[in-house]
This record gives sequence, C-alpha cells and structure tokens, in this order.
Amino acid sequence: MATYEIFKAGDVTLECGEILSDVQIAYVTHGRLNAARDNAIVYPTHYSGTHENNAWAIGVGMALDPEKYFIIIPSLLGNGLSSSPSNTPAPHDGPRFPTVSVRDNVLLQHRLITEKFAVTEVALVTGHSMGAQQTFQWGALFPEMVRRIAPFCGSARTSRHNWLFLEGCKSALLADAGFAGGYYTEPPTTGIRAFARVYAGWAWSQTFFRLQLDRERLGLPSMEAFLTLAWEPSFQAHDANDLLAMLATWQAADISADTRFNRNFERALAAITATAIVMPCSTDLYFPAEDSEIEVSHMPNAQLRIIPSVWGHMAGGGINPEDAAFINSALEDVLAR
Repeated sequence: MATYEIFKAGDVTLECGEILSDVQIAYVTHGRLNAARDNAIVYPTHYSGTHENNAWAIGVGMALDPEKYFIIIPSLLGNGLSSSPSNTPAPHDGPRFPTVSVRDNVLLQHRLITEKFAVTEVALVTGHSMGAQQTFQWGALFPEMVRRIAPFCGSARTSRHNWLFLEGCKSALLADAGFAGGYYTEPPTTGIRAFARVYAGWAWSQTFFRLQLDRERLGLPSMEAFLTLAWEPSFQAHDANDLLAMLATWQAADISADTRFNRNFERALAAITATAIVMPCSTDLYFPAEDSEIEVSHMPNAQLRIIPSVWGHMAGGGINPEDAAFINSALEDVLAR
C-alpha cells in the first residue's frame, strides 16, 4: 500500500448519536495548494476502495492534473485505512463499530480540508459509486463552498432496489457460521466468497457477458475464472466487519436525511447549486440512468451526461479506456465552466 497521511479528528458524535473515539481519516494528496487556496479537488473513495483505486483519473495533461490542482483523496470510514471495525479499539471494535453515514464522512472530510489545509473554496468534488454519493452530499451540505461537482455511477440516495441488492450480499456473508456474529477469530472466508459472488453479477451488465467481454477484454477463460481471479480476491483482502460497515453506510445514503431537508429529497437536490455534470452509465444495475435523470431535473445547475457503455457499474472504475476517456472529458468540461 502506498504511503498515506492520517488526519486525527478526535472524538466525533456521529449522526446515529454514538460517539466514536479517536477518529482517523486516511488521505493522500496530489499537487500543491495555490496561494489563493482555490484549486482544491476532493475525490472520495468508493465502496471497499482506497486512494489507489482513484489513481487512474489523475495525471499530468488529464482533467485532474496535479500540476494545476491540489487533489485530496480521503478514504471512506470503514475501508480499513480510515477508522474501521478492523482498526478501532474497544469498545467500538469489530461488530460494535457504530453505523456511519455518508454525511458523517463528508463532515469529517470538511474538517480535514479546512483544519489541515485551510481550504475555503473547493473547485470540484468528484467520485465513483459511493464516492459519487459523497459528492452529492458535499454539494448539498456546503453549497457556498463547492463550485462544481461531477458524480459518476452513483446517486444522491440509495434506491429501494439498490438497498435490496445490498441486503442479499450482506445475508450471504452473515450465513457463514464462521462469521460468529462478527466475533470471528479467523476470517470467515466462505461468507466473504459468497458475498463476492452475489456482488459480481451486478457490477457488470448483461450485455457485457453476452458479448463475452470478460474473455475478450479481461482475458479470463471462464466464468469461474472471472469469479476466482477477477472478483473474489478484492473482497477476501478486506475484513468482513469492514465490508459490512461500509455496506451499512451505503444502504443508508440519502442527502435529504438532514434536519434542513427533513427527508424532502427534491428540496435537498435543489440545494445543490454547484455547477454539475452527473454521469450515470447506461447499463449500470446499481445506479440506473433513470434515477440520475430524476435527480438532475431538481438540480438548478446540473447537466446529465450518460456514459454509453456496456461495462455497467464498472464503467466508472477506470478499467475500460473508452469509459475513462468519457469521464475525463466531462471532468475537463465541468472544470472549464
């Protein structure tokens, strides 16, 4: 794992009401903050991802150019680098780790950039999947601070259908007797493997498999190889309680779950005044383009730009060059506005 920094936030009262002690946010930066402190880009991580998973979108000559911008990548709580069930001491270790919201993450990220770097204006917030959920949350919570947002393959709240899919993944893991209610002494590998296999069928589109792009583009000779070589290892590398903690954050995501909006989703979207390009993928099974179209219709300065791809949710992962180029172009456009 590449070197990363730690922001120590102290004891934090979470949205659920519990106090999490000695909270730490892992982060990395690319580039330099300019004298005006107005070239900062916040690029949060996605579910089970780290800063390394975001690196594909950053480079000289790209939209997220470290020679122009100061790019901050904060790690999601629960991902094993920031405060998580696997690295938090008692009494909040393991299954006793409290439920963390997307809002909790964004408030901590706000503390990071203001307390550590004295940033008062954010040029852009962008992110994939749960990173996109954090992007929407940034726009709703800090409209006076955030100039632009560009969420891709994500949503402003988790849909009922998406919640249902996640519940299936969770249940597959919990069914492993070795999980022992979260108090395992050895990793519940059977449950994590089942979790990964439920997850895998949703991350890519039906067309992706009909065209056998898993063979042609990923070089995997069989569906079993797709699961065992390209999918299961990434989940087996994570602690089971960490996976469940991040999943709980995902299931509860809703920018309108705030006293200012009182669950009025349309009002929360209308509060996002930043210039926005929202990028769903046309074949994403988690976050369908139809949901993004509805969200954009309530955002005053937003444009919908659908990624025309058969790679499903993974269109936002930087794996397919055509999709990566589409996202980069949209990021260039929004930064030029």
